[in-house]
Amino acid sequence: MRTSPKHQNPATIRRLYDQPVKENDPFNLSRIQMLDNNACSDTGVQGTNVSFQTCKDQVFTLESSMAGAGFGAYDSPSAVSISSSRSPFSPHGSQSCLSDPRPSPDNTYGSPYSGSSVVDDSNKLKHKLRELELSLLGPESDTVDSCNGCFITGDHQAASMASFNCAQLVDLVPKFNLKQILVACGQALHDDDMMTVTGLMHVLEKMVSVSGEPIQRLGAYVLEGLRARLESSGSNIYRALKCKEPTSSELMSYMHILFRICPYWKFAYTSGNVVIKEVLEYEGKIHIIDFQIAQGTQWMFLIAALAKHPGGPPSIRITGIDDSQSNHARGGGLHIVGQRLSEFARSYNVSFEFHDAAMSGCEIQLEHLKVQPGEALAVNLPYVLHHMPDESVSIWNHRDRLLRLVKSLSPKVVTLTEQESNTNTSPFFSRYLETLDYYSAMFESIDVACPRDDKQRINAEQHCVARDIVNMIACEGPERVERHELHGKWRSRFMMAGFSQYPLSSSVAMAVRDMLKEYDHNYRLEEREGALYLGWVNRAMATFSAWR
Repeated sequence: MRTSPKHQNPATIRRLYDQPVKENDPFNLSRIQMLDNNACSDTGVQGTNVSFQTCKDQVFTLESSMAGAGFGAYDSPSAVSISSSRSPFSPHGSQSCLSDPRPSPDNTYGSPYSGSSVVDDSNKLKHKLRELELSLLGPESDTVDSCNGCFITGDHQAASMASFNCAQLVDLVPKFNLKQILVACGQALHDDDMMTVTGLMHVLEKMVSVSGEPIQRLGAYVLEGLRARLESSGSNIYRALKCKEPTSSELMSYMHILFRICPYWKFAYTSGNVVIKEVLEYEGKIHIIDFQIAQGTQWMFLIAALAKHPGGPPSIRITGIDDSQSNHARGGGLHIVGQRLSEFARSYNVSFEFHDAAMSGCEIQLEHLKVQPGEALAVNLPYVLHHMPDESVSIWNHRDRLLRLVKSLSPKVVTLTEQESNTNTSPFFSRYLETLDYYSAMFESIDVACPRDDKQRINAEQHCVARDIVNMIACEGPERVERHELHGKWRSRFMMAGFSQYPLSSSVAMAVRDMLKEYDHNYRLEEREGALYLGWVNRAMATFSAWR
């Protein structure tokens, strides 16, 4: 998740930060240990409810924030004050299925678009739209304006759109669902059929909503990605949309909202802690290098567990890596994490030292890690490697360089958690279909966790999810920093770097299943290929594996 100044660092499901510390619980550990997911529960549901104050500002949408979009805005719901409902949310996955290969009756996204009738239906829609264009504009609509063969702009665009009978376009909508229109629009863009793209984007404007059904919310952000791709503005939008520090009227950051209602970071925390404890439990000196330290909450659980060792606790040193973009979500630099962890360790009589490396993973060199002789080393890579540019982006290939660097440290164990998706080197249209498929599952799972008019959910989706969608659709080359790979590809990279897979004990899966009891029943866990696959319905969303 870390990039150099040239590779902007994102803030999505990977950086889900913790609730601010309260005086009656100096480390805020009890609330997280409870795995409280009631950030969005009605007052009638048992558990800890979180009430968000009404914000006076209007809901910020991608479009309202960016000048020069050139299209009409989709709806922005009014601000609300809520005490919402428990349950989950999700991140990315591949076309691999989980334990139950049969699609759920209520699953609308279980099969990848590329292998479904949605693509065929979208082609029919394109054909019908083309017929309508020819009837309205005549055969000359086959030619696109000569400005580099790209999107029609200026007076020509205005004249063409004025001739385009939008009412007839909208009449096509009941015959095709929103998912089909999204696919057709991506296919038309891939085919450089800009007249069809223009017409379909106009139709999409009438159908999407940031407070609507999951597919409508996804459609709103996909539409922004398509616009940004046409205008080459994707990287600007990506940099502008950050999960910012909460204002005084908010109780928690947007990322913490996602942290509480979905299990993806807890999946990484729980799995990683069980493995690291198993490997390092009998070591006297422990050094943990965390490439995505966030607020360091994961290590509180491990410190507390190691403190109970019959032979006495080990001395623990943690190197936390995080770049300056995390400051706004944390409320300051990495020294805050060090102070918090040091105070927590002191309360358990554990000898503790914190070293910070405030830089992106791409910038890390051996001297930054301060490895010392005689210490048992563990390295944690949670949702971070997919932001490292690989051989398809840069001759430096930071993705593999970092793995070789970690291997040279001779760690006792390396823990890896990543979204299970294939968007790294895929050409535009297959990447577009994968993005639709993955985020369809994500928005479905968010939908069972929070009301659709929940302003905090809208802000969280926009600032912490939409920017990644825009980046994957609109950007290419070094500007595209969201580059996920399937577990099989990660396995190949680790093995080429000299690692072998660490076999996961049954305790790891048991701990994750116990954690998932607090979430919606549609979350699934499967053990396969030496890894744990966490999914939503029959879509694999994230994987955990360990290496040595």
